[in-house]
Amino acid sequence: MVRPYPPGARLLARPEVVRACASCGDPLGRGYPGCTTCADTVDAYWRADWDALRGDDDERELAAAVLAEVAGVYPWTCTDWALRLVPCPACRVELATGDAGCLTCSRADQARWAWDHGGMPKAMTANEHALRMAVAILRASTRRRSTVVSFWRLVLPFLLVGDTFTTAQARRIKTLLLAGRYDELAEARGYAEMTALPDLPWRG
Repeated sequence: MVRPYPPGARLLARPEVVRACASCGDPLGRGYPGCTTCADTVDAYWRADWDALRGDDDERELAAAVLAEVAGVYPWTCTDWALRLVPCPACRVELATGDAGCLTCSRADQARWAWDHGGMPKAMTANEHALRMAVAILRASTRRRSTVVSFWRLVLPFLLVGDTFTTAQARRIKTLLLAGRYDELAEARGYAEMTALPDLPWRG
């Protein structure tokens, strides 16, 4: 399992279509991480890689070993999962999720992204990178602007089934969020429907 720059989140098949969550009623994944069913569904891809790596090893000892390695030695999902198991020594919350003023959390979050930078082989797909971004941001929502958090919450159900948005689509969705149109965007059945929302006329 341990080899340079391995992929992650590929041990389990993705859902074929977006379905409503049986618990919160939103598209499955949108309630992450507060809704248990959404969280269990999304986290299953991280957990599968972690369990495959762990074997009989002690979980906390393995987490420390994973975080001590150069980024890219383990699957990115395992790096992320290890961060969840190690509390921040400064603010005592899940490492990399503390508020923006915690430098230890900031350093841990920056270090995780070295996985797919610096000329490493592109083992991650665009969808996997976006899925990772969504989960990391939603787990540390206090570190981001509300518009950013809302964007990743909206798109996560579609990322989960393998759909990837374009730069133009992301820009359009964020513009609509800034205009206060989250509820309309949340009714859409995909990125195309979100971006097709008409502009509202100017009001005096």
